[in-house]
Parts: sequence; C-alpha cells; structure tokens
Amino acid sequence: MPAQHPSVVFIGGGPRTAGILERLAANRPALGEGPLQLHIVEPHEPGSGRIWRYGQNPGLMLNSTAADVTMFTDSSVACEGPAIDGPGLAAWAAGVLDGSITDVPALPPHLQEQLRSLTGGAFPTRQLQSKYLEWFFRRAVRALGGDVRVTVHRETAVGIEPVSAEGQDASGDGGYSVRLAGGATLHADVVVTALGHTDAEPDARSAAWSAFAATHGGFHAAPSYTTDVDYSPIAPGQDVIVSGMGLAFVDLLVLLTEGRGGRFEEAPDGGLRYLPSGAEPRLWAGSRRGVPFHSKISVALRGEPAAAPRFFTAGAVGALLAEHAELDFRSHLWPLIAKDAGYGYYREVFTGSPERVALGWDEFAGRFAAVDWYSSARRELVAAAVPDVELHLDLERLDKPFGGQLFAGHDDVQAAVTAYIEHDLELRTGPDHPETLALFMSLLKVYMELGRIVPPERLNARSQEEVHGWWHGFFSFVDSGPPPRRLRELLAVHRAGLLNFLGPGLAVASDDATGDFVATSAQSPVAVRARAFIEARLPGPAVARSANPLLRSLHGTGLGAEQHLLTSDGAHSTGRLLITPDHEIVGRGGERGSRLFGIGPGTSGWGAGAFARPNTNAAPFRENDALARKILDAVSGTSRPRTAAAGKA
Repeated sequence: MPAQHPSVVFIGGGPRTAGILERLAANRPALGEGPLQLHIVEPHEPGSGRIWRYGQNPGLMLNSTAADVTMFTDSSVACEGPAIDGPGLAAWAAGVLDGSITDVPALPPHLQEQLRSLTGGAFPTRQLQSKYLEWFFRRAVRALGGDVRVTVHRETAVGIEPVSAEGQDASGDGGYSVRLAGGATLHADVVVTALGHTDAEPDARSAAWSAFAATHGGFHAAPSYTTDVDYSPIAPGQDVIVSGMGLAFVDLLVLLTEGRGGRFEEAPDGGLRYLPSGAEPRLWAGSRRGVPFHSKISVALRGEPAAAPRFFTAGAVGALLAEHAELDFRSHLWPLIAKDAGYGYYREVFTGSPERVALGWDEFAGRFAAVDWYSSARRELVAAAVPDVELHLDLERLDKPFGGQLFAGHDDVQAAVTAYIEHDLELRTGPDHPETLALFMSLLKVYMELGRIVPPERLNARSQEEVHGWWHGFFSFVDSGPPPRRLRELLAVHRAGLLNFLGPGLAVASDDATGDFVATSAQSPVAVRARAFIEARLPGPAVARSANPLLRSLHGTGLGAEQHLLTSDGAHSTGRLLITPDHEIVGRGGERGSRLFGIGPGTSGWGAGAFARPNTNAAPFRENDALARKILDAVSGTSRPRTAAAGKA
C-alpha cells in the first residue's frame, strides 16, 4: 500500500471552510510545513456551498453592503496567526472590472452589469457573492503551497467511524474513516464538520400541520431555506398565512412577486409602485413582534468614531466570574450590554448633533458611566440632557414595538405596521438620525465580543438558551435586517393589496371541520382563514432529527451528542451538536473527539457567521485562526507515513 501524508477531511466546503483554509496557509510557516492532504466534501461549488450558491433566484440579495463584506483576517482580528490583507467584496468587484484580479471565470452578462454598477454602499446579489466566495476559496487553496494536495469531492458525507490503531492504548487512535454517499471512504487524521445551516425533519407541530394540509388538499411549508421550497402548488390569488417576518420572509416575498413576473417602478412621490403579473398569491404575514426586521442603515456617523465596548469588557465579565459560580444573562450581562448600547447611541447624539442636547458630552458621559442602566438616575439624566423624548433609547420598546397595544380591527393593524415601517426607513435611511448607526455598531461590537469573553460553561442553563435564543434574535432584529429597498418593496406590495399584516402575537391553528389554517393575533380581534400556511424561517438545530446524514450518523453512533441543559424541570436538548470551547465534538458519553471538530451554526458554540465587516475583530475569523492552529498542531503528530485505509479515495 502506498504511504500517505497526514490528512484532514472537511465536511462542508462553504465559506467557513474556505476561511479555515486561508488560516491554515497563514499559520503553516510558523507551526511547521510539510506534505499534507486536504479533502473537501461538498456537493455544491466549494467556497459558496449551499446557502450562497450561484444557482438560486438572481433577485435575492445580501443584507450587507459590498463594503461590509470581507473574507480576510485583517489586522483588527485578535488572533495568534498573522493578519492577511485582501480585497473585500467591493474591492474584489473593482479588481475584476479593471483586470487586476484575473482568477475569475467569465461572468454571465447580468453579473457583469452588476459589477459595473456596484458601489461600496450597494447591496449585491447572492449570485455575485457566490463568485467572490468561490474566488476566495481558490485563492486560499493556492496559498497553501505545492506540498498540500487539496481534493474536492462533490458529494455528501454520510458517516464517520473511528479507526483503531494497532499497538496504541485506549487514549490513542488511528484517525477516522469518512464514508461518502457514492461509496468512497476517506481516511482522516483530523475531521472538521463545517456544515453551515442544515435542514431538519419537521418537529411534531410542523409535521402535524403538513399532515393536516395533505389530508385537506392544502399547502404547508415547514421551516426551511426559503429558496429550496417548491411554492408552485400555491395558486394565483390564493390566500396564504405566513408565520415569521424576518429575512426568510423577505426572500419569500421576492420569490412570490418578482419571481412570478411582477415588477416594481419608481412612483412620483419617491416611493415604489408594484405592478402585479396576476400570478401572485395574497399573503397574510405575522410574527411575535408583528413587524419585519429593521432596515439596514445608509446614514453616516457625524460625531466621534465608534469605540470598543466600555462596559461589556473582559475585565467586567472577569469580575463577575470571580464573584459568581454561574452567570445569569439577564441580571449580570444584559445590563452591561444595554449600557454599552446606550453609551454608543448617546455618544453620537451628543457629539454629532450637539444642538439637540442640553449638556456637553464629557459631563454626560461621566455621569452616565456612574449609574446603572436600570436605575431611575439613568432615566433622570437622559430626560434632563436630551429634551426630545423621541431620542431617548428604549431597548424594551425596540424589542416589542407594539408591547401592550390593542388593535380595534384589521385596518388599525395595517395602519400601525405601515407607519412603523415608514418610520423605520426614515430613521435608518434619512440624513438626520446617525444615532441609529451608532446603536448598530455598539450592538455589533458586543455581539462579536460575547463569544470571546463569556465562557459558555459558566452561564446557567436558562442563560445559555437566552444567548442562542432571545439575544441572537434581538440582535438580528435590530442589526441584521434587509436592505432598505426590500422594505420599500414590501410596502408597495402591501399597497397593491397582495400583502396584509396580521399583527403581533401571531398564533396559527387548524380547523378540521373546514380544512383551514386559522391565524389570530393576541392583540387584535382579526382572524384569517387560508388553505396555505408557510413557516418562513430556517429550521432550528436538531441533530437527532437532522436531514443531514452525517449529523444523523454522529448522533446514532454516539460519536456526537446533542447539547443538553439542566434546568429546574430536568435536562432537555437544545438540538445543537455539543462541542467544547476548542470546537472538539463531544460524544454521548462525554468524551471529547480526538481530532474531531465541529464549527458553525448548529453547534453549541456561539456561532458568528462566516464572513464579516472589515476591521471589526470579527468573531468567525478569530475562531477560524484558533481552529486552524489546532489542526496544524494535531497533524504535526501524524507526519509519519501511514498505510492508506481500506476503501478508495
């Protein structure tokens, strides 16, 4: 049998794996170079993967501007490996246009047109992003050097099995055997699962709804990646209940309007007018809040530049850790996060618009730092210093915009939600409210820091759920919404009579007597009946019922386990793949997988995306660097020649 060099198998070849490859190349000179075999198992195009693949509706957009997307670990990133400068999406597009970037296959005409019109403040399509990610993957592979052999397997991994090593004790191992759907078996000294967002079998409630729809000749779409759902059974003019008003809902609106032949045109008043094709259904949309995610921001800061967190810091969290065996998110961490959000917000109000305040910034900042976020002293300080109550930051109202409000009927709901969206666009795209950007930046910096300075094992069980649940949802609602144009389109579709709002506190039930889904709001007397119901969101993590065969295999063999949290009513699963802070996969018996790693959404790690804004000390880049260094340390002990495992590579 031929001798083999150390081998690493990446299961999933999307942007997260591409980022780790770039970090492997950057760290190899310091941690030891030598022949290495890398296998990338990815059924879609490596670099973009499933979520960012080219083959999706050409109208779907990023919710980040071109200037806010990079894959490069720049000098802002606090990591052990060296920084590597490189073009973000906007600079890459410019380089493709002027010929300075040449390793890009010929682009189709519509993408060439996008390149010519792309500015740093524009929101690119996902198809264009796919080409940037694929270019970055190829660049990362080249940077690894000639002694690293990279093989891409365009198929799916279905199982991982430990390989025993003759003569080693129980703590040793002979690596892993990775089985592919096509029958091949890959030997791996190290395995990295970077599967991104995966589908799951419907939970009991969604499965019951699907069965109900099938019984009564209706339509139900369980949570899934929106563009992968077949909506063709939905007829023109059909009423459709939609649960969820986040990014999946925005994509759904694109697919069921422009995707069915409709188009938008500029109206004389500066708004948009929707011209239906006649093939669209009529949507009834609601959610817990009853409103869509906040628009992305196009205004610029006027005052002092945004700074690093002042209150939610490693020192402050360290002091809490020294005082408490377990931290509680609401009582210990959220007051610091909220105070940092307020500090950044008011810093822009005071330094960018001093005519709108009654105190100087230095005086306000000193007094603000001395009071607790929830104290009456903080509220009194803001009331005295900021005369305009519309400028007072109310995070609770931000989270629940219609909290406690009761609507008299359908028309009241439509008017309230429409006014809310119009006001949101005014705040975030008009020239007079740069404090919205300051709040955005403050929350983003805290979000990126939380995973670095808060050990997840030191949070109580309720707080671990809150971090993955409420905190992530609140951050996404405020900071990770759609491009402004999407909300303008949403209003245009509403004015065209093809989108109605159900209000906050949405509940959906099924009526066996009529075969209808029934939608109601906790704050409105309106009830809507329809034969079609779409759950517009990604499925939550669920290793045990994952639609991904590799995750099912890990769970079935016990090599991987779901995270369980201990609460007052016993242990219950989060559905996430349990990993250590070093990204080692934890088995059913609590054992750490030697050289078996998991990263990204669906794991018990904090999770922080795959690409990021430049110069933000981005969490995914810190994680990529740390994991790349662990991989290099692991393979350095396996550099001896070994016999190839049975099977074909």
